[in-house]
Amino acid sequence: MKLTSNIRIENRKARFEYIILDRYTAGIQLFGTEIKSIREGKASLVDSWCQVVNGELYIKQMHIAEYRFGSYANHEAKRDRKLLLHRKEIRKLARATQDTGKTIVPLLLYINEKGLAKLEIALCQGKHTYDKRQSLRAADDKREVAQAMKAARLK
Repeated sequence: MKLTSNIRIENRKARFEYIILDRYTAGIQLFGTEIKSIREGKASLVDSWCQVVNGELYIKQMHIAEYRFGSYANHEAKRDRKLLLHRKEIRKLARATQDTGKTIVPLLLYINEKGLAKLEIALCQGKHTYDKRQSLRAADDKREVAQAMKAARLK
């Protein structure tokens, strides 16, 4: 994945809440004012998820702020947006989400080198409380090691 744009909207909470099993890159069906808002960096993936409906994949509750120069034709901020994947990939995701505890979560929204908005989604399984504690402990340990290394270099 080569990023030439500085637009990189992440869902960091998803990496903490879920175990990532499989990743996919999908296109998004957008209106003109939506892509303009994304290019301004005014989008959020917090509390959004993906769902397969009638053989098509949609992202739900993704917030894209209304375009400030938009007129009466401005878009709705939290509408359902269709994701563009191969039919085979959608069928695979639909079968996987029928299992209990698995869901499709957006991880990253970016603009690729051709100027198209892309969404990195993942098939995920929810973490248990003890898994989350382990993640926090690992992050704390990593931070402590980095601080010790920095202090050693300064001496």
